[in-house]
Amino acid sequence: MAFLRRNVLINKPTEEVFAAATDFSNSPEIMETVVEAKPITDGPVRKGYQFKEVREIRGRKSASIIEVTEYEPNESYAVRSDQHGIDLRYHYTFVETAEGTRVDFIGELDTKGLRNTLMKPLIKMIIKKEDADHLDKMKAWVEKNPS
Repeated sequence: MAFLRRNVLINKPTEEVFAAATDFSNSPEIMETVVEAKPITDGPVRKGYQFKEVREIRGRKSASIIEVTEYEPNESYAVRSDQHGIDLRYHYTFVETAEGTRVDFIGELDTKGLRNTLMKPLIKMIIKKEDADHLDKMKAWVEKNPS
């Protein structure tokens, strides 16, 4: 179930916005707590592609394996991290407009196990604090960097 929804208008063409968003090496520039993103899978980004993401939260580093679960070039993609009973999925859709590209984002979270189920409200709050503004950061980064 969606717990986080956002959208942003980026004043760049869809192809450029999609390319920047799916170049996961840009993640440290776009997501405040991400300090490293390295590919695990060789080749171009596609469904099944995986990368390792390292976040630093309150001085502690935590690594996750992120998998691309959906991929339609210049239209949409989704990523998933399923670790320690926390199943987090982010969905992005790219829509060309007269002003640029609208990016629609939906975050979904499922938990497994009693502890995670009881902690779900806190987990949602932490994730919102970490990632709620990442589309704004993406917009600023994409608009200031040449393609």
